[in-house]
Amino acid sequence: MAQLDIPAVFAPLLQPARYKGAYGGRGSGKSHFFAGYAVALMATKPNFRVVCVREIQNSIKDSVKQLIEDKIAQLGLSAFFTITDQEIRGRNGSLCIFRGLQNHTAASIKSLEGFDVAWIEEAQTISQMSLDLLTPTIRKDGSEIWASWNPVSETDPIDAMLRGDERDNAVVVLANWSDNPYFPEALREDMNRDRERNPDKYAHVWEGKYQSLSEARIFRNWRVGEVEPPARVIWYGGVDFGFANDPTAALRCCLIENKTLYVDHEAFEVGVPTDALPVFLARIPELHKWPCNADSARPETIDYLQRHGFPRMRGARKGKGSIEDGISFLQGLDIVVNPRCINLIRELGSYAYEIDKRTGAILPVPEDANNHGIDALRYAVERLHRKGKLIPMDVVLDDDLLQRPPDYRAEAREPDDWKVV
Repeated sequence: MAQLDIPAVFAPLLQPARYKGAYGGRGSGKSHFFAGYAVALMATKPNFRVVCVREIQNSIKDSVKQLIEDKIAQLGLSAFFTITDQEIRGRNGSLCIFRGLQNHTAASIKSLEGFDVAWIEEAQTISQMSLDLLTPTIRKDGSEIWASWNPVSETDPIDAMLRGDERDNAVVVLANWSDNPYFPEALREDMNRDRERNPDKYAHVWEGKYQSLSEARIFRNWRVGEVEPPARVIWYGGVDFGFANDPTAALRCCLIENKTLYVDHEAFEVGVPTDALPVFLARIPELHKWPCNADSARPETIDYLQRHGFPRMRGARKGKGSIEDGISFLQGLDIVVNPRCINLIRELGSYAYEIDKRTGAILPVPEDANNHGIDALRYAVERLHRKGKLIPMDVVLDDDLLQRPPDYRAEAREPDDWKVV
């Protein structure tokens, strides 16, 4: 077996203890430590049995099975273990299985009584009922209960259990990205962006602090102000069509030096009939001259507007991940909103992620509220990115669907060389 490299922060967890916990932020290596440790114990201790549990496991893909398999390969133990769809067995009789606790009862969980280790993964989601079932079940002499988690609230059952009052026979460590000598460089850019733009999110996601309610706000990277756009600026329009009591929202924006997104005009109104939309959209200066994306849920309305003064309008892309990609792109910019755009200003200050009413946890799902102008803004900038990443401007300019106004021409591929004629 190859040597198991263990960051110093996890060394206390190598000593025997009934309860072992590692909590902290993303990129700390918590799961990698426990996975490697479990493989090493199974390889060196005959008949050693490990169960990896989580609150909900809809399929084996939800578990850490793949991570365990990766550690087996890294340690050169592929020939020692037999891996099937649902479990991993060693030639010495060792066993690793994977279970979701939510569906267990006091009777069914008895099947785990003879296990040496129960590793609770994503322990911040574990319920008190599941802990109450699991803890007395893992009762073999010398057995241990491990937990790894990113903290959410000090009232969560796992925090009350392992971080509350001093608990006998427990070893718990705080591990963050800075404790991991193998911290992936691929994560460093994301971490630095959160540290610069969203300190609350950085503290929770990367430093293992408890989640604050203010963190639910989606946009913090914006301010109210006025910017003088360059003379050869490209304006992008966005339109979100209203339904019933929801307003129709339209705006225009420009991207300056690939980092500042300036919104200078908006129009909001409830109950705008289709035949009145051209007049409504005319409130946005020269919107008809520039590329404009609109809500593709209304293709017949887009067709009408193309025939009534807005030939450059097209339907926005929709589908799985489109909202998240658009939000991610906008979060990476410095957004400046003209003071006259009062509706967008209100939305940016209140647009938030959903909060689980049962646990108080912030969910990775934007609320479907306070978002009409924000949807229009997402539509407006979708030409500029793919999956949340900025597209080079020369690619944007080569897009056949991007038509510039007739009084502009591109004499070179770079936008700085655009000239008014």
